[in-house]
Amino acid sequence: MRRRDLLALGAAFTLPAPMVSLPAAAQGAAPQRKHALSLLAEPSLPRDFPHWPWANPDAPKGGEMALTALGSFDSFSHFILRGTPANGLPNLYDTLLADSADEANTEYGHLAETIEIPADGLGVAFELRDGARWHDGKPITAEDVVFTFNILREQGRPFYRAYWGDVTEIRAASPKRVEFKFRSNENRELSLILGQIQVLPKHWWEGRDFSKPSLDIPLGSGPYKIDRFDPGRSIVYRRVPDYWGKDLGTRRGTNNVDTIRYEYFRDSAVALEAFKAGQIDLRTENVAKDWATAYDFPAVRRGLVKRDELRHELPTGMQCFAMNLRRPLFQDRRVRQALGELFDFEWMNANLFYGSYTRTTSYFSNSDFAATELPSKDELAILEKYRGKVPDEVFTTVYKPPVTDGSGNNREGLRKALDLFRQAGWTVKERRLVNAQGQNFSFEILLNGPSLERLALPYKQALERLGIEVRVRTVDPAQYQVRMDNFDFDMTVDVIGQSLSPGNEQRDYWTSEKAKEPGSQNLMGIADPVIDELVEMIISAPDRQALITRTRALDRVLQWNYFSIPQYHSRSFRLAWWDKFGRPPRNPKYGLGIDTWWVDSAKEAALNAAKSSL
Repeated sequence: MRRRDLLALGAAFTLPAPMVSLPAAAQGAAPQRKHALSLLAEPSLPRDFPHWPWANPDAPKGGEMALTALGSFDSFSHFILRGTPANGLPNLYDTLLADSADEANTEYGHLAETIEIPADGLGVAFELRDGARWHDGKPITAEDVVFTFNILREQGRPFYRAYWGDVTEIRAASPKRVEFKFRSNENRELSLILGQIQVLPKHWWEGRDFSKPSLDIPLGSGPYKIDRFDPGRSIVYRRVPDYWGKDLGTRRGTNNVDTIRYEYFRDSAVALEAFKAGQIDLRTENVAKDWATAYDFPAVRRGLVKRDELRHELPTGMQCFAMNLRRPLFQDRRVRQALGELFDFEWMNANLFYGSYTRTTSYFSNSDFAATELPSKDELAILEKYRGKVPDEVFTTVYKPPVTDGSGNNREGLRKALDLFRQAGWTVKERRLVNAQGQNFSFEILLNGPSLERLALPYKQALERLGIEVRVRTVDPAQYQVRMDNFDFDMTVDVIGQSLSPGNEQRDYWTSEKAKEPGSQNLMGIADPVIDELVEMIISAPDRQALITRTRALDRVLQWNYFSIPQYHSRSFRLAWWDKFGRPPRNPKYGLGIDTWWVDSAKEAALNAAKSSL
């Protein structure tokens, strides 16, 4: 299950697990009625909990928070492939359930007051709260949920068709009750991911073309409305003072600032300068060099700008150089392995990143699902039938990316890479790596921002030492997204996020059908029947231990196929802000909790006075 937006069906599972046969008593048992759902344990908060444990229910309202965004925007829909959506759009909409940032895989009723699970596990029903309404005052109904589900599955991003692929039927049983039917009772997380639906108003969308990007201000039900915007340059959201859900436990103490303003900049370097100038209130810093060197300016020295590194317990997933397997150049596993031998992480970490990063070795890094030891007996039982169809190392060796001495003279990597290239039919002639037809080994690394050039250019130099022709090209975020949606690239930097419970989204990442579907998140074009089956096994895992075992098996197969070149990760959020905010005494375990901050009027007045003397 995934937390982020856009944040997968169609994989052919040739050996499906048998359906669970429920005893007659269970078949006739009454459904369970709940206020919350969890994959791991009973939810820790009661039905009428007053507020999230990390939120301050007495936080004052008011003020503004100015944030940065990169590139531009031309659409107020983040649900479709076309257009570039503005930042912050999820603030407009409510979801059936609210995700707890303090409990793994746990969601509490928000739009839905009650969740009903039938005894056979073949569906879920949500009963909507009385009083839930759109910003125009009309009630939110089950028909709105049905409309949202159908329009997103039919015209939304491909992700939705995959994510909800095991839903066979949806119906509005009454104005306040919506019912879903499932293909089987093995997809344990399906009820929770349906709870993540951002419900849309059917009456507003009737007569409009959902598939086209638009700057018509949409109708929502959430804590904010779009107040004003300058296309491609800025957008301002204003808090809804009579928001219907403001007194629910899922909202009390959150969404405290009156206005949230996003200012758009062409790249992160310009955005950083805007922050230094006081035009932006708060930023997360993703560039290690900037965190180490760029925050020594007068406002920091005077204590007007605060900085903090906040440890988190989130899985860090995979950031990597991703190769497009649709290109013939990358279809040989030995070639992909050779390219990985030439990436000198140790030198880059010491010389470019101030030693702040950890090398990533797993697609499920920083989680229980990472394959970091030899396969267990249970994993081997899963993998044995694929012997001969997956690399032999899957059974015998723990995957570890190449390690250098950090000197920048990666002779051992060059030697291993050259040997692998030779095995694959490539040789060095006149300082050029060529195949039997004399064609040069040549490709482009496509980036969406200048900050990544610091990573790509040293790698380019290492590749050129072996006679490989590499072009590094940086394009604006909108053009980059179009090219990604159409798989129009050779190599890029991809970030494959993971959640605390891998599940349905894995179809969109790895499966054969998604490799052919524009807009899917299978950027690398992985199309392997073994991986298709392992993904379906993950989705149908009957319990937590089986999920860990099956996910580790998938991880091993991905690792040893060398589909990507793993880079690095950090286990902290780096945060800088002008000292005008109040914040709760702690953060939630699995997030930043910025929505629980507030503008402290006394701090803001003192800050404004101090700024005038800078």
